[in-house]
Amino acid sequence: MDIQIDQIQNKIYVIRGVQVMLDRYLAELYGVETRVLNQSVRRNLKRFPDDFMFKLTREENEALKSQIVTSKEGRGGKQKQPLVFTENGVAMLSAVLKSDRAIEVNIAIMRIFTKLRSYYALESRIERKIDNLEENVTHVFKVVFERLDNLEEVVINQKKRKKIGLNSKD
Repeated sequence: MDIQIDQIQNKIYVIRGVQVMLDRYLAELYGVETRVLNQSVRRNLKRFPDDFMFKLTREENEALKSQIVTSKEGRGGKQKQPLVFTENGVAMLSAVLKSDRAIEVNIAIMRIFTKLRSYYALESRIERKIDNLEENVTHVFKVVFERLDNLEEVVINQKKRKKIGLNSKD
């Protein structure tokens, strides 16, 4: 089985400040129907506390629908709010589903989550460096403009001052 990184990475969303994957995407990756995945989870609810899995609110689901293409309600589309799984919840799924494919998929997903965490940490460091750079540039421009203002005052004062010395017109 060959799982592409972007096949997983594009299916990870940030909801409630946590990276999660939708039940239907996980079911697709595991090669099972969504109802089968959710049924396995319901049979093992003790393994899935709120920080491992939660159900989307109607508002969260609507916001997510605007980002991804899904079927419309009332036309055979999904009627229930989907379950989403955090990184820990995804790891727990391999114990619940107990198949070789589930193990392979979980390993691939865990690697993606780890890479995304590294990416976000790097992005955060870059943002801090950019903020520091902006502060430094702002300070430099402030100093330059202050010096230009001082220079302008000196030039104006020199023009107002009566010149001393011999005048060649005399």
